[in-house]
Amino acid sequence: MASTQLDGALIKDWDSFHDECQRAFGFPEFYGRTLDAWVDCLSYLRDADGMTRFQLGTDEKLRIEILHAEQMRQQVPDILEEISFCIGGINERYGDYGEQAALELVLK
Repeated sequence: MASTQLDGALIKDWDSFHDECQRAFGFPEFYGRTLDAWVDCLSYLRDADGMTRFQLGTDEKLRIEILHAEQMRQQVPDILEEISFCIGGINERYGDYGEQAALELVLK
């Protein structure tokens, strides 16, 4: 299983969230730094379009580990909640196309 880590201790606001995600996922330089752009990039993990540094196989998942999740929950609970919600939506989108869920969120 492919995996990446976000350091929740570094995420203090939306800008630092997008900085950390661009580093962890390898989003392209033109990444829009919005939640919509985040969802779009993670919706193409099984395509060879270069939206992330990952290209998953048909049934493969990307495990997203958030380190220091409790610190993040205290500092920016809205961002943590949005991440969880969006990952559910992204996995639902994969399901709509007859594919397995592509993301797994683990809080550490």
